[in-house]
Amino acid sequence: MTHNVPRHEGDAAGSFVLRLAVALQEQGARVHIVAPGASGLPASDTLEGVRIDRVRYASDARMTLAYTGTMAETVAGSWSGRLALLQLLAATRRHVRRCLDHARRSGDPFDVVHVHWWFPSGLALLKTSRAGDPARVLTMHGSDVRLAENKPVVHPVMRAVLGEAVIRTAVSGWLADLAHRLAPAGDIEVAPMPVDVRHFDALPAVAGADGQREGVLFVGRLNAQKGLADLLRALALPALANHTLVVVGDGPDREALQALAATLHVAPRIQWRGLLPQGALVPLYRGARAVIMPSRGEGLGLVAVEAQLCATPVVAYADGGLLDVVRPEHGGTLVPCGDIGALAEAIARVTADDRTVERLGSCARAEMQARFAPVAVARRYLALYANAAGLGARRP
Repeated sequence: MTHNVPRHEGDAAGSFVLRLAVALQEQGARVHIVAPGASGLPASDTLEGVRIDRVRYASDARMTLAYTGTMAETVAGSWSGRLALLQLLAATRRHVRRCLDHARRSGDPFDVVHVHWWFPSGLALLKTSRAGDPARVLTMHGSDVRLAENKPVVHPVMRAVLGEAVIRTAVSGWLADLAHRLAPAGDIEVAPMPVDVRHFDALPAVAGADGQREGVLFVGRLNAQKGLADLLRALALPALANHTLVVVGDGPDREALQALAATLHVAPRIQWRGLLPQGALVPLYRGARAVIMPSRGEGLGLVAVEAQLCATPVVAYADGGLLDVVRPEHGGTLVPCGDIGALAEAIARVTADDRTVERLGSCARAEMQARFAPVAVARRYLALYANAAGLGARRP
């Protein structure tokens, strides 16, 4: 169960959920994904051999909660958004119940229900368990935990949702610690999501199209959490006077960030590329001297994983799940969160010469391949599923 999974081939929305599903099937499991509907999507389709049911919960014009990364803002910002959420939760509950009952009657019941994000998917299943239902595994990805962090009224709901899962996971150690502070009953295991390493295999000997890596790259949503404003301020410091920046992404702060770039007199050195599909990101990763992630509270930081799989060094704030991904002992560079001067100095140091870029990038690439290849992640989750099924069988 998920509220985010690719809508079509090449779609980046929730791509790691599909990557896990494909890898699980390659290891011999069968996977059935349930996700929200959206305008223009069929009620059921197959992507890369994985069946996906899209649950209709409103008219086409109002099925806008999922796939865009703005669900929380939409729900908080309008009564129509809140109504759509209630409809989504109710429709999902009904659909999952039908799937479970049909599978049991057919003599081929599900072994495990894997819920991605406690909100909204976990909330949709709250208090729906019946005798004989499969065990539940719940994975937290970051946005769901951050949603609850500063809202004490939500904590009891989160605890109730987590309490119904026999195994709980988080995609980074930082996120597991944060979730455990909010919901202290029960262990939370660290189990990251996979990355589609097919995009990053067989790297060319030279990264850039013209034979050289140039400038630095930012990939992410244009909001306060991702920290692009800090990077713009760093770009204005003398240490980075000759650096150029490519920005990939969109979001609510785009106009304000472009205005800030103009105020700082760095706008001529910035390319704003908007949202791009996964395939278009790979040459940008490969052509940059470094990828910069001045974000706070990342659940994991898949951009950092992807960049390092392209043998591109990453400079990031020492915060959140990035501590699990950007490791100084494996080619990563971390700076104190919010220290713009240190950020500028680190970028200048990492990008100063080709040998440094190559050395750091090669070291990071090897680490990412070992930890985030789909086959490795799938084997980890298959072991968790087997454990969950055993635990579920012993529940009253």
